[in-house]
Amino acid sequence: MGITIVGLGPGDGQLLTLQAFELLLQANFVYIRTNKHPAVKKLPATLSLKSFDHYYESQESFDQVYSLIVEDLLRIAREAMVNDANIIYAVPGHPMVGESTVTLLLHKAKNLGIEVEIIPGLSFIEPVLTALGIDALDGLQIFDAIEIAQFNHPPLNGDAPVLLAQVYNKHLANELKLTLMGMYPDEHMVSLVHEAGMENQLVEKVPLHAMDHSSRLAHLSSLFIPSLKNASSLTALAETVAFLRGPDGCPWDQEQTRHSLRAGFLEESSEVLEAIDNDDSDALREELGDVLYHLVMQAQIASEEGEFQLHDVIADIEKKLKRRHPHVWGDWQVDNTDEVIRNWEMLKKEEKKSGDENSSLLDNIPATLSALAQAQEVQERVKEVGFDWPNIAGVIAKVHEEILELQEASTNQTRQQEVGDLIFAIVNWCRWLDVNAETSLSKANRRFSQRFRQLEQISRDRGLLLSELDLNDLDKLWQESKERIDFDSEYDIKEQRKERADGRVPRPISGQGGRAA
Repeated sequence: MGITIVGLGPGDGQLLTLQAFELLLQANFVYIRTNKHPAVKKLPATLSLKSFDHYYESQESFDQVYSLIVEDLLRIAREAMVNDANIIYAVPGHPMVGESTVTLLLHKAKNLGIEVEIIPGLSFIEPVLTALGIDALDGLQIFDAIEIAQFNHPPLNGDAPVLLAQVYNKHLANELKLTLMGMYPDEHMVSLVHEAGMENQLVEKVPLHAMDHSSRLAHLSSLFIPSLKNASSLTALAETVAFLRGPDGCPWDQEQTRHSLRAGFLEESSEVLEAIDNDDSDALREELGDVLYHLVMQAQIASEEGEFQLHDVIADIEKKLKRRHPHVWGDWQVDNTDEVIRNWEMLKKEEKKSGDENSSLLDNIPATLSALAQAQEVQERVKEVGFDWPNIAGVIAKVHEEILELQEASTNQTRQQEVGDLIFAIVNWCRWLDVNAETSLSKANRRFSQRFRQLEQISRDRGLLLSELDLNDLDKLWQESKERIDFDSEYDIKEQRKERADGRVPRPISGQGGRAA
């Protein structure tokens, strides 16, 4: 003997199964999770009920409530077993659909050797599907709204419909919509289904941003979210790429290797940086998509070679991020960003330990980094063992020293060497100023290019030929162009985009792009 768990079905008792009703008809006493369920009124009048509603009023969380209910049931079951008796526990819907007490009870009862029998019941799902007129096998995702609301980004596939149970009040609905709006547009139409399968059933269609305004939200409310209009999941992209590589796909994609894609990946990455530098969100969205295509393509090729799969790539970075953020997913304490960076580098170093006594601090610096970025990374690493100037005065003096040595260089080979030393010293100065040398030079290039294009535009407007102007006239035009375009302060990037659209400032010509351009 032990515990019999019976499902009361959804709604007002009309959907109670015959098996459940006959069991309850023969019983004298039943423990019920909550009296706040319409089916309770349709139970046999001879049945004595004891609910656990008082725990909902005294505890701060559902987890605490569920734990206390299970503890009570196990204690009562052990006492009943002494007399070779059985207890009955009734829950709304189906015992195995959204019933946390049942899941916990099954686990603990097994460890205690208490037998548990489950009498199935209709869940909330079936009447909701009927109310909406949809088929659950069309990829329907089913979750508890309470759990989804706790995420920062919903763990859902936007390419398939979603059903969320227990949207029981406006506060939860508000928290839920904020999470969902991380994936779905604010105006995405959703359906709130209230009291499914009952006389007062209502399907309320509203835009996502207004779902928490409903006056009908209660413990019998569910939320249905249709799939997004356009495929947008990583799974969909992976399928598209795999199809392109397949026998019925595209000859170009089929011929690609990881090496043939290298140049395109580098170009697309550069276009991402350009979009960032231009503060162009539309271009950034497009270029990130191109880079994502390359990432998925590389993973697909690796999968075909039996090396690794896309999910391995995602799993690795997911684990790495959590491993390197012990102050977020652990018990480490940090006071500022500097400590975060130090911890990150320390953990990174431990992960890459090879046990090779001949290993160097300068190992694993990517050869594909730009020379400026390599210089800054080298200097950051040797700093870890104290190989650095004691103060910035020494850094500045070194720059001046390198300038003098360059001026004194007498051969082209020597000048090339001294130029390299000078640039290396300037990068070190940038590091001491907490300035990224690569970014600074990139902005300087862009700033010069925009100013010179403006100078060209001024000369065209005035019918002047630059090749016929002397240096004094060119300098005047240059100063005028600087006044019109000042990237560092008054000149707004949005105005730049407007001028480009108007044709006043020519847009820089980009490359032809890769396969995904």
